[in-house]
Amino acid sequence: MTKTTEKGFLFLCDFIAINATFLIWEAMQQRFDFHVEFGFINHYLLSLMIFVFWFCVFCFFGLYQACFICSRTDEFITVTKVVSAGIFLVFLITFDFEKDLTHPFSLSRLMVFLYWGMMILFVGIFRVLFRTVYRKLLEMGIGQRRTLIVGWGRKAKDLYDQVLEAPALGYKIVGFVTPERNPPVGNYKKIPIQGPLKHLDQIIHREAIQEILIALPRRSERYLQEVISQCNGRAVGMKIVPDLYDVIIGQVRTNQIYGFPLIEILPELMPPWERLVKRLCDVLFSLVILIGFLPIWLIVALVIRMDSQGPIFYAQKRVGRNGKVYKMIKFRSMVVGAEKMTGPIWATNNDPRVTRVGRFLRRLRLDEIPQLINVLSGDMSLVGPRPERLYFVKKFRKVFPLYSRRLHVRPGITGWAQIKGGYDQSLEHVKKKLEYDLFYLENMSLRMDLKIVLSTIYVMLLGKGH
Repeated sequence: MTKTTEKGFLFLCDFIAINATFLIWEAMQQRFDFHVEFGFINHYLLSLMIFVFWFCVFCFFGLYQACFICSRTDEFITVTKVVSAGIFLVFLITFDFEKDLTHPFSLSRLMVFLYWGMMILFVGIFRVLFRTVYRKLLEMGIGQRRTLIVGWGRKAKDLYDQVLEAPALGYKIVGFVTPERNPPVGNYKKIPIQGPLKHLDQIIHREAIQEILIALPRRSERYLQEVISQCNGRAVGMKIVPDLYDVIIGQVRTNQIYGFPLIEILPELMPPWERLVKRLCDVLFSLVILIGFLPIWLIVALVIRMDSQGPIFYAQKRVGRNGKVYKMIKFRSMVVGAEKMTGPIWATNNDPRVTRVGRFLRRLRLDEIPQLINVLSGDMSLVGPRPERLYFVKKFRKVFPLYSRRLHVRPGITGWAQIKGGYDQSLEHVKKKLEYDLFYLENMSLRMDLKIVLSTIYVMLLGKGH
């Protein structure tokens, strides 16, 4: 089952549970004469509006995060917490100061608590039933995720035996990957060695791998870095046997489902509700800037056309989230065919390819404005690691093992590395900016994004951009 399919089933379960809860609760309301009776169609339309409210609340708190294997108890507890928060919000919205302060325990208000209990019961039961059916399907071998075990020693084989005894985990082991450069030809219980660690990226693509279980010997930092490097930018989950925890402190969380201890290597530490708010801010800010200042952008376009021959916009292929290649749009600030003259090179402070108007646009960072279109399309964010060209991504991956960690999130128009450093002019500069990017990834928050945006505005106002 894909993440999209899992989210679809969760949506369906919630849709049935929330609408059933409301319609039954409304019937009870009418039984006690709290509401004027009206037709089924009106009831159902109101029920749909209520569902939209709950859907937004559930999205905000991350209840539609695909977790693949979840504890049913944890799921029910999470539903209880989120529904309680939603009911508290409903209680505040519907609070009547005159009536509720004079009659705080009226039966009509107490009916809200009945709705709270029914929501927890209905939504919780539907979700637990879904998880139970899903678990049974996995035990039957249906919907399991194609998995590789990185390692070939005793630890890797013991891990395979444990997975074999717990089919509900949903791992379908398709092979082992050995850290040896020249792997032996062989198999363990008919599960073959797929190849050496240096070819992990190719094996993931060839075997359509969805999960990586790491079972390397202790003190295998170099091998572990290589695994992370080759998996980063791909939509694969990575988990590791616990005794390597000290290697990557601060980047993992424990995951013990059905008594099966593993450590999950997290690509993103920002909570689900913050990621949702971040995306909403991206969309709203982009619409305000693009539409609200449209006359200015028309003037900029006209000046670019008058200054030099060529198109107003410049589109260049960049590598985005999970390795997706997209076309990044900017106001053209260089002469036409600048890349063809020199090939892929780093920009410099006094780049002779930059036009007169382009130099002004870069100083105020106005050439970046069309990238807000990329933000609206979902290819970029306002804040994130700077998107790089595929040529340089391939080059840097070989030099810096953790470079691909930047591909776990949407690239940004601005970011921590952008405000801390200038143009990339050497591998040493790239290494320093990579440190800034990794710092951002490990400390992502709305507060940090706000700090970066304010710093960017400060740079723009002072004309210190590049």
